Amino acid sequence: MAYQNYFSEVREFEEKVVQINRISKKTKGGNQIRFSALVVVGDKKGKVGVGLSKAPDVRSAIRKAISKAKRKMIAVPLRGNTIPYSVREKFSAAEILLKPAPPGSGIIAGGPMRVVLELAGIKDAVGKILGTKNKISNVYATITALETISKIKERKDERKHAKSS
Repeated sequence: MAYQNYFSEVREFEEKVVQINRISKKTKGGNQIRFSALVVVGDKKGKVGVGLSKAPDVRSAIRKAISKAKRKMIAVPLRGNTIPYSVREKFSAAEILLKPAPPGSGIIAGGPMRVVLELAGIKDAVGKILGTKNKISNVYATITALETISKIKERKDERKHAKSS
């Protein structure tokens, strides 16, 4: 009976590995091989984080990336099942466009962007990757766009409270 409760434990966050890279470095003693993992973590209720980490083996790189992502979580404002505002964001060479969508349209976005939006709990949105095809840059650009949306929301709320006072 106790085992059943142990295994049916509901996890707080869902993790998704976006990319794993094999990194090789030339040293005096030969080649040093390591792995880099890009992981997105979210609770599907408005919190999402991203972690990029390196380790000698894949499993520990993923574990380190998950713990980094949990430390760097951001809150995403939601309006129903979509985002409240349209935003265009640039991060490094990556440029993305993110727009709200009508209910029932689903997430219309490319790979790395879709992962971030799904784990943030956004069910309806339109996204377009305009710059590079680099997954790491695109994930970080999407996170930056979601942060921008939350800043816009905060400013609008402040104005609303200032008018009512």
